[in-house]
Amino acid sequence: MLHADEEEDINKVLRYFSYEHFYVIYCKFWELDTDHDFLIDKENLIRYGNHALTYRIVDRIFSQVPRKFTSKVEGKMGYEDFVYFILAEEDKSSEPSLEYWFKCIDLDGNGVLTRNEMQFFYEEQLHRMECMAQEPVLFEDILCQIIDMIKPENESYVMLRDLKGSKLSGSVFNILFNLNKFMAFESRDPFLIRQERENPTLTEWDRFAHREYIRLSMEDDIEDASNGSAEVWDESLEAPF
Repeated sequence: MLHADEEEDINKVLRYFSYEHFYVIYCKFWELDTDHDFLIDKENLIRYGNHALTYRIVDRIFSQVPRKFTSKVEGKMGYEDFVYFILAEEDKSSEPSLEYWFKCIDLDGNGVLTRNEMQFFYEEQLHRMECMAQEPVLFEDILCQIIDMIKPENESYVMLRDLKGSKLSGSVFNILFNLNKFMAFESRDPFLIRQERENPTLTEWDRFAHREYIRLSMEDDIEDASNGSAEVWDESLEAPF
C-alpha cells in the first residue's frame, strides 16, 4: 500500500495495483463476451488467443476441475473465473498456474500425470498441426522431450513437485494444449527471448500484459482517429471550452 501511495506512476507498481493489468484482462474478457452479458461459454473461450487452446482443455476448464466457478449460471464462466484463467494461461511459471493446469491434465485425479493422460491432450494438437499442413511431431518424440525438460523422479509419470522444480514446466503445458505457444517454443521466437533478457525481473504475465496494453491502446487510437476524420467541424457551434 505504501509503495503504491509513494509511486507517482501507478503503472510502475506491478503487484496488485496495475491499471495496465486490469485494462488488459477486462478488454480480453469483453472481446470474448460477444453478447456482453458478463458471462462467457465454451464457444467464447475457444476463441481466446486466436483459437490457441484445444477443445479438450476448454472442456476441462468448464468441468470446473481446476477451480470451481463463482458464476451461478450453468456452463458459463464469470469475470472472476476468467481472471483466474487468464493469469494461469499467460504465466505458466507461477505455482498457482502449475496447480491449475496439473488438475486439468490429471484426468483421474490421482496426483500423477501418466503417458496416456498427456497423449489424450496432445492428440488434438497433432490433429491441428496436420490440418494446418505443419510437420507433425509424434507423441513419442514429445514425451521424450517432456522427460528431458522436467527430469521427473520417476520417468513413467510426472508429479506436481516435478513440475514445480523445473523452469520449463510452462512449456510442457503449452506443448499439450496451446498450439500457438507450442509453435513459438519450437521456433524459439527471438522477440520473446530478447524480451526476457532485457527484463529478467518481469514475470511472463507482466510481459504479456505490457505487450497487450500497447496493442489495445494503439487499436483505440486508430479507432479514435478514424472516427475523428469522419466528423466535420461546424464553426457555427460554440466551442466547448
